[in-house]
Amino acid sequence: MNYCIKHSQFKLTFAVISTLLFTGTAYAAKPPAPELSNAQFQQCLNGLKNSSTFRGVSSQTFERYRPSQPDPSVIQSLNYQPEFQKDVWDYLSALVDKERVDDGIQAKHQWSDTLRRIEARYGVKPEHVLGVWGVESNFGQTLGKKPLFDSLATLSCFDRRQSYFQGEYANALKIVQNGDIAASDMTGSWAGAFGQTQFMPSTFLELAVDFDGDGRRDLVNSVPDALASTANFLSKRGYRSGEPWGYEVSKPANFWATSNRRDKKPMSYWRNQGFTLANGRPLPYDLDRAALIMPAGNDGPAFLVGKNFDTFYSYNASENYALAIAHLSDLITREDSNRTDFITSWPTDDPGISRQQAKEIQQALLNAGYDIGEVDGIIGDNTRKAIMQYQSSRGVFPADGRAGQKFYRLITNTNAPINNTQPVPYQQSPYQPHTQPTPTANDSMAQLINNRASYRRITNADGSIQLIRVDDGS
Repeated sequence: MNYCIKHSQFKLTFAVISTLLFTGTAYAAKPPAPELSNAQFQQCLNGLKNSSTFRGVSSQTFERYRPSQPDPSVIQSLNYQPEFQKDVWDYLSALVDKERVDDGIQAKHQWSDTLRRIEARYGVKPEHVLGVWGVESNFGQTLGKKPLFDSLATLSCFDRRQSYFQGEYANALKIVQNGDIAASDMTGSWAGAFGQTQFMPSTFLELAVDFDGDGRRDLVNSVPDALASTANFLSKRGYRSGEPWGYEVSKPANFWATSNRRDKKPMSYWRNQGFTLANGRPLPYDLDRAALIMPAGNDGPAFLVGKNFDTFYSYNASENYALAIAHLSDLITREDSNRTDFITSWPTDDPGISRQQAKEIQQALLNAGYDIGEVDGIIGDNTRKAIMQYQSSRGVFPADGRAGQKFYRLITNTNAPINNTQPVPYQQSPYQPHTQPTPTANDSMAQLINNRASYRRITNADGSIQLIRVDDGS
């Protein structure tokens, strides 16, 4: 359960701002970690120790796990979250790929007995629990390595939302004090989420359960505890047994509507409007009310979503995130990893890449002499920077640092078509960072320029410029 900043911010130079307005996404270098005063940090901790927020945390527990110094990298991460700048097709292609679906199918069979007992107790479909598990930690393979006490203590004393993180810091100490999880296992994301399904400490104290019967609620080492706790979370957030999350649908010709998850209408309304499933079949009768969402606008895939989709959304307030869980759960249910995209294509000629393709890109960059670090399938800051440099060296415009299908084909010399269509090559030209092409009426650049509401430009007190992406799905 990741701490989510809905309108993430990042600093840009004027040159990169210009590029961003024409491309929709662009690489922005990670800002340096701030200098944090340890004296100020220790003074802050002294105040927290005796505050009402930490009532219930013993002085011995507080001092035993008290950090000796702040961690500037968590403040750096707080103010730099490039994952929230991704288009929906990039976001989903990395989270729902063949590898993750295959892992989910394997986990479904491995934990079938546990999942059946969880469904009997909480009423949550096994594949929906698996969808959360797969998206949150890649089925327990990626739990996060940041020491929670260091991270939460730092966030409690510096930058914004200190009161929120102070509560999470106190709750993390209570978890160890209660004996549920060993302090050495309290590692996770920079924001404090931890365990197989990434609970925040406050959520753990409210909803974590001991499902394996050992007397401890251990979401780190016990898969049954983690999966049952996730089902308990979804159940408490209004999950409806026996209902699907929703469906991919086909809109009738000339139908116009806005994407609004909250505007739920009876399914009879959608049938009368002429909606069908995306494969052309009639809408089923296993959902009472649903709302229409279109993550990429009217030209992309459309979905009718019900209450169970809302419970996915409540796990981490992002429609793209909820859609990843929903889509992954459907593919695990069908036990089919051969095709992981939707029936309706995304409105782009440059779709996202799988993690395997990301690894191939990273290996190709290493072979070309770029020091990107480990080949892990995660397009991080070093990889984006190397992509940007490679694009510039090849005369690719825009040199935006994005790893999409076009760049994958470019660096791997692959000529296979994208989505059964002929590939559209990069625009090859001498690199000219200060000149911009004139967009045509139908390309993505023109769409972005014509919809300036997608970004909000602000000038900070120090004179630096920021663009804040406004994205209902993040």
